[in-house]
Amino acid sequence: MNAKREGEHQRKQRLLIVAGPCVVEDEEMPLRIAEVLARVFATNEIRWVFKASYKKANRTRLDSFTGIGDARALRVLAKVREQFGVPVLTDVHTAEECALAAEYVDVLQIPAFLCRQTELLVAAGKTGKPVNIKKGQFMSPSAMRYAIEKVQYGGSSEVWLTERGTTFGYHDLVVDFRGIVEMRRYAETVLFDATHSMQKPNASSGVTGGNPQYILPMCRAAIAVGATGLFIETHPDPARAKSDGANMLPLSLMPRLIEEVLPIWHALQGQ
Repeated sequence: MNAKREGEHQRKQRLLIVAGPCVVEDEEMPLRIAEVLARVFATNEIRWVFKASYKKANRTRLDSFTGIGDARALRVLAKVREQFGVPVLTDVHTAEECALAAEYVDVLQIPAFLCRQTELLVAAGKTGKPVNIKKGQFMSPSAMRYAIEKVQYGGSSEVWLTERGTTFGYHDLVVDFRGIVEMRRYAETVLFDATHSMQKPNASSGVTGGNPQYILPMCRAAIAVGATGLFIETHPDPARAKSDGANMLPLSLMPRLIEEVLPIWHALQGQ
């Protein structure tokens, strides 16, 4: 896509925000969070998708919270979709999960650690749903075009990519914003995961840490460099969240985030 066509295409787009809690913790919390987000995103300038994992398959410690049960959690996500009229996204971890999750949600997500799993990517594509692929912490941006090809081979025509940082040593991630520019060559929708990028993984306690104070400035930078949307995990009380609380954005800060990134989005569109 040349620069002129890219500029024309972006002007037609709304800012995409994928937001919600890390995981379905119970039957009520996702609905409460969705209710707040629906008010925050009540503008024609934003296209939003609610997200929550129906289970957490990748946890450091054996005793970490993994979910409330697959069927129960998927029904909660379907209720969010029905009650608020919003598309819903969730992770899938095996080829067998794809068809099951697709019955309840609108977008399937491939976790970063699984972005090379051919069988999983093809199976996600076979559902015909849009598929969001998280870029692995170990992957180059240019290599993600092969992940896209696998999903498209399965049959899905809409594939998103998400930048979520690159492993730096054992306990940190860094974000190279050149990756967003590079991945825009292969995907029209490229998101920046502003919360997982702030993780401090592999902590000695077995609980991931984070630097949430950088979420807002990193969001501004990502939109400025050309990201077409943001991926944000949020919670009313991150300190009490059952997964990834150390790097989540407090729900009360979502309005401020939108106030800070929309002017940058408008500036890039020449408004």
